[in-house]
Amino acid sequence: MKFCAIVASLVFPVALAAQARHAFTFEDMMALKRINEPVPSPDGRWVLFSAVEVNLAENTKRPHLWVAPLNGSGGPARQLTSDAAGEDRPRWSPDGRQFAYISSKSGSGQVWIADFDSGTGEMANPRQLTNISSEADGELWSPDGANILFVSAVYPECSVPAGESSSPEQPAVQQPAARPALKAAAFSGAGRDPAEEDRCNQQKDADRASSKVKATIFTRLFYRHWSTYYLGKRSHLFVVPSSGGPETMAHDLTPGDHDVPTFSLGGQDLYAFSPDGKEVCFTSNVDEVEATSTNNDLFLVPVTGGPARKITSNPASDSTPLYSPDGRYIAYRAQFRPGYESDRFRLLLYERSTGKITNLTERFDEWVGSYVWSPDSRALYFSAEHKGHALIYTIPAAPPFHVRVIVGGHNDDLGITADGKRLLFTRMSAQAPNEIYSADAAAQGCPADRGNVNPGAGPNCRLEPGDPLTQLNRDLLSQVAMQPIESFFFTGSQNASVEGFMVKPPDFNPQQKYPLKFLIHGGPQGAWGDSWSFRWNPELFAANGYVVIMINPRGSTGYGQKFIDDINGDWGGRAYEDLMLGLDYAEKTYRFVDRNRECALGASFGGYMAYWLEGHTTRFQCIVAHDGMFNTESAYGTTEELWFNEWEFKGSPWNNRELYRKWSPHLSATSFKTPLLVVHGQLDYRLDVSEGFQAFTTLQRLKVPSKMLYFPDEGHWVLKPQNSQLWYKTVNDWVDQWVKR
Repeated sequence: MKFCAIVASLVFPVALAAQARHAFTFEDMMALKRINEPVPSPDGRWVLFSAVEVNLAENTKRPHLWVAPLNGSGGPARQLTSDAAGEDRPRWSPDGRQFAYISSKSGSGQVWIADFDSGTGEMANPRQLTNISSEADGELWSPDGANILFVSAVYPECSVPAGESSSPEQPAVQQPAARPALKAAAFSGAGRDPAEEDRCNQQKDADRASSKVKATIFTRLFYRHWSTYYLGKRSHLFVVPSSGGPETMAHDLTPGDHDVPTFSLGGQDLYAFSPDGKEVCFTSNVDEVEATSTNNDLFLVPVTGGPARKITSNPASDSTPLYSPDGRYIAYRAQFRPGYESDRFRLLLYERSTGKITNLTERFDEWVGSYVWSPDSRALYFSAEHKGHALIYTIPAAPPFHVRVIVGGHNDDLGITADGKRLLFTRMSAQAPNEIYSADAAAQGCPADRGNVNPGAGPNCRLEPGDPLTQLNRDLLSQVAMQPIESFFFTGSQNASVEGFMVKPPDFNPQQKYPLKFLIHGGPQGAWGDSWSFRWNPELFAANGYVVIMINPRGSTGYGQKFIDDINGDWGGRAYEDLMLGLDYAEKTYRFVDRNRECALGASFGGYMAYWLEGHTTRFQCIVAHDGMFNTESAYGTTEELWFNEWEFKGSPWNNRELYRKWSPHLSATSFKTPLLVVHGQLDYRLDVSEGFQAFTTLQRLKVPSKMLYFPDEGHWVLKPQNSQLWYKTVNDWVDQWVKR
């Protein structure tokens, strides 16, 4: 509780002038700028970043480039670009005189380069670098300044000379013969001419677009993923000289029938340049059945091209490589249990000269998030969740590997200045979205082995508060009335200590009784905390007169790996008990909660739990289930990442049907009574829309008051601005209908 108080107010440490404020609205939320990761300039004077702007009337979201001074003497952050197409992902050249970025100004996503004047902080002479028909993204400048790496989705067969095969059975990678090999033919001599490759991709796209037959034949699993179908393309890494232009052809460094890098929902790059610019380390999964595998591995390929060499043998995931500045090591994140996407993320070192691998975080029990090397290669800094926050830690690159926590708050997207003196990162809270902050990289902090954090435990033990570098949303938020998030702990199932959070309505009166919104997070390996969300925003849910309660039950991250593992094979067990005990605690402790006016809302695993509540309790006056699993057996047959279901339910429905049926909400249908709103998207392939249809059909046939909000153009998340507006209105109207009386 004391620790929460230390970090909860860091986003706005100085009280704003008193003024009339209004309750937070959806329109307010859409007007907030969404800031991405900071990129410090090589000379340490500036930081580049992109910020997304939403136009609700146009139903668009566009990123633009911004710059802010690092020393505070250059004034506030300034917007650099404003093209209608948008610009994203700025990356400095090694000398700081230019930066690359992604823009669709020419009609497709391509790499652009602009000059930069460090004296004035101004950009000039923007020009297009790439002109690849399959578009470019994820650009990265080589440390020697000679090349730019980028990602593009291409047809694997287009990178293979006539008469050769792009089949994964073509061995080229150094790895066990029993596994399919990554085709990594050199682009010079062994591969097709780059111009011919691009014409091939362009022709295939044109043929598909013009064909009146849209059918596709699948011959293996992973035929669709997240929100798209596999139509024959693979992501590959390309390299292009930075001195070139649109007429300069890029070379495919990773030809073959595997994705390079692997699919990611965001976070740190899955590839990196060596310090001398001569080598690229990348992440790929070359297992035969991708749908059941989490076995990402790291590979090396020369920038001049050639066969890729696998450097990891761990049967679980190895990813996010980052070379030490001195070139001695490659750091990366790893999990040790195959098939378990929520195993602990550890930080490892690969010694390039010997191949020796060292686990730096063996004594650390939280998940390593984004990380960065110190410029002298002596230490690494990383973020990790801890009890509703995401703190910044440091660990030496040589023994003894003792972890220290140095920065409080909810932080991510780490960077560091070239002199190693300042850390840069994004920070959010429950009351504000990301802004960019900096902190002293030499801060002593506090011991944090095993993930334990106890600020104030000694005379020199304190967490750095950080200094804001941007305040893009300050003026808007100064006009909004919000209550801070509050933390509480209670005794959960099996006497476990469980954390919950509460947000009160803006005009809170402790003498009044308030209806309650009970939010259940997804994952199940996720967590609530002092953080911001544009999709499930506790402040917006509280704004129209509700108390919001959120519990981090078994399976939640930030409380150690055992707490996470306790959800495996037990979806309706300890997690359900934790949720109900947490609600019991809130009702007894906070007399202003009206226990007769409560609604439960959840998405993904939270949607599953919403269906589980429907069949196992009548304490709620209404329920909202968004993209939830209703029938565990049918969900197995319609999902794409089969490793998830096979881990969580310990096998498949035909070899462990008892467990699938034990935790399937649909089998409790005879107990359904509570009014329930079903929400589902047609493009959700993690939990197919048929799960929502089954639930709605069941509720209607049982004559349980119910409604379904169906999005034909959304996946697992509702992302389009006007769809999000409809989502919030429909959900809040449903809750109001049943509890706000």
